[in-house]
Amino acid sequence: MSASGGNRAIVAALLANLSIAAAKFVAFLFSGSSSMLAESVHSVADSGNQGLLLLGGKRAQREATPQHPFGYGRERYVYAFLVSIVLFSVGGMFALYEGYEKVAHPHELEHWYWPVGVLVFAIIAEGFSFRTAIKESNGLRKGASWPEFIRRAKAPELPIVLLEDFGALVGLVLALGGVGLALLTGNGVWDGVGTLCIGVLLILIALVLAAETKSLLLGEAAGPEAVQQIEKALVDGDTVTGIIHMRTLHLGPEELLVAAKIAVRHDETAAEVAAAIDAAEARIREAVPIARVIYLEPDIYRASEAAKGPDPEATPGGPAQQAPGAH
Repeated sequence: MSASGGNRAIVAALLANLSIAAAKFVAFLFSGSSSMLAESVHSVADSGNQGLLLLGGKRAQREATPQHPFGYGRERYVYAFLVSIVLFSVGGMFALYEGYEKVAHPHELEHWYWPVGVLVFAIIAEGFSFRTAIKESNGLRKGASWPEFIRRAKAPELPIVLLEDFGALVGLVLALGGVGLALLTGNGVWDGVGTLCIGVLLILIALVLAAETKSLLLGEAAGPEAVQQIEKALVDGDTVTGIIHMRTLHLGPEELLVAAKIAVRHDETAAEVAAAIDAAEARIREAVPIARVIYLEPDIYRASEAAKGPDPEATPGGPAQQAPGAH
């Protein structure tokens, strides 16, 4: 995902949420609607979330240092995870609390036209933001369904904006339903019920975001298409005759680490092997430009060794090596 595309969607969502939050607070002050208060806090939380995404994108552009030799690209994932926490706590939990209070202590809505008018305006503004996020995402989905795009995207910004905007639109409809039922029945409990539904919705979205960003924080491999391109570029059939095993890891949304043990002919000289490795790295970078960090280890191909795959004791999180004689 290009950073510019993600930033356009974030800025559009930020402007929409700031204007909506101000309008909702005014409507709450005039009407006393708990749904409007919950939606106001939701919009403020969303505005803060977009600020976090912009900050994370800025900090991720810092140059690598000796302490962080692979750079700061994954800092975008850290800020994306913070977004899920804010959405859960500030948005979801507050809405549940406010909804409970309104159900336990209902009161009649005043100046009903304020919340209704603001909710209609908010639906239009959120629709504009959602449309922008969809437009930016369509060029990157490549035929994938929306759930697949959100699950497989390595850049967190667009999936987050998509889910936030979708949740906001559904929440606005719920708030409008709660206010409408409260007006029709004269019972303010319905306003609280709408608020509770908004809280449940926000918590569910926050949990989905947390699960996806946690996976990115732990480190995800390249997608199947990129892996196939790397494997095809790596083997030239001349000096590099095969791949014994290979691993990939996203250092950030737009930076990929490739580490592979490659098979070379037993009668090649060191100079020939070194030249073949340089050529293989160039082919990989041409095929997959985000493959910026590449480590290739030459070895003589043996079917029995290749069948074993990577050494589990050399894998982070794998079995710990025991000292000689230890049991």
